[in-house]
Amino acid sequence: MKTRGKNKRSEAPFFRKSKSFSLKARFGSFAYAYRGLCLLVSREHNAWIHLAAIVFVIAAGVYFEITEFEWCAIVFAIGLVWTAEALNTAIEYLADALCPEKNERVGKAKDLAAAGVLLAALTAVFIGLIVLGPYVSDWFG
Repeated sequence: MKTRGKNKRSEAPFFRKSKSFSLKARFGSFAYAYRGLCLLVSREHNAWIHLAAIVFVIAAGVYFEITEFEWCAIVFAIGLVWTAEALNTAIEYLADALCPEKNERVGKAKDLAAAGVLLAALTAVFIGLIVLGPYVSDWFG
């Protein structure tokens, strides 16, 4: 049997052939990421809480003059929480766009994404206690 025209599967956007490398496109992807970061910080209340915590932890790290290794742990924890918050927010936006009405399965997906943020935040708290706890304990004598 002869097929006329293109196969519908090959017309789907996720089957496009990749374009050649372009510096302009790479810089454009940074612009999209920056726009997403601005969206996250300007509209998500939980991001404001994370931002306040970051300011406090960085100030404490500078004050106590923590080691380079300790800074690595703190920076990792900060990155973990922000990554989880960004992915959670993306999942929520996408889920709300695809299914604006209440849906049990979508709700479960959003709850799981929120749980990911909670786990990342708890991990960051534990890292903060391990790194800064001894300094704070010595400070209070």
